[in-house]
Amino acid sequence: MLDVLECFSTQDRELTVVEIARRTGMPRTTVHRIVDSLRVLGFLEQEASRERYRLGIKLFELGNTALTNLPLYREARPFVDTLSKMSGEVVHLCVFDGSQMVFVERSEHGSGRPHNTVTTMEATPCHSTGVGKATLAFQDEAVIERIIRLGLHRFTPGTIISPGPLREELARIRARGFAVDECEHEPELRCVAAPIRNSTGKVFAAVSVSGHTRRVTLDRVAELAALVMSHAQLISVRLGFMPDSLPAALDQGGRQHSRHQGGSAGR
Repeated sequence: MLDVLECFSTQDRELTVVEIARRTGMPRTTVHRIVDSLRVLGFLEQEASRERYRLGIKLFELGNTALTNLPLYREARPFVDTLSKMSGEVVHLCVFDGSQMVFVERSEHGSGRPHNTVTTMEATPCHSTGVGKATLAFQDEAVIERIIRLGLHRFTPGTIISPGPLREELARIRARGFAVDECEHEPELRCVAAPIRNSTGKVFAAVSVSGHTRRVTLDRVAELAALVMSHAQLISVRLGFMPDSLPAALDQGGRQHSRHQGGSAGR
């Protein structure tokens, strides 16, 4: 059943039994039986033509349940909200699924704009986004190689599409502790991101601040990097990560967050 469900993607939204059988290598009769069972359970939906199938709403319900039960989602939400307010820009929280970055939360507190928080499970590439590069930089060489083999697709003129330059960029990220997306995934959008670690110290997620290059200027990168890194560190600590020492910027960020939390509780 999982083999059948994994045939679907954002590119392959609808498939026939024949197409699923070809992708899984299973007999058509076996696929037909599995597909029919998944349809009855609500995991697949059948088109009116009865020839094509797509993922069902039941999977969306399960995904939302998994998301809300994710420790990262629960622990990071106040920090994401605070970071958005302090930066005045859009904040993204993403988790690495082994090949792409999956958005867990998006929060916006822009100037003159209403507070907007959106939870989504959209996936984006690793090589062209700030959160992706911030996470990929701290993965094993085998993982980096697998991402490169999947293809470094171009999204803008600034996208890194060659293995050599990507490896050099990842080395710079490891050295300084944060990543910058210089309009590499979307034109005129600059992003500053930092990695998040779990209790074992493994980088599995990232948080970022992004905005139009008119607002997120090159002069603001250092300031935003300090904010993003401190909040990424705070989230990591909440998840059980024990750093050797907390830098001054982190301590300041922690005090700022504590004051914000206290103010919220008072309301």
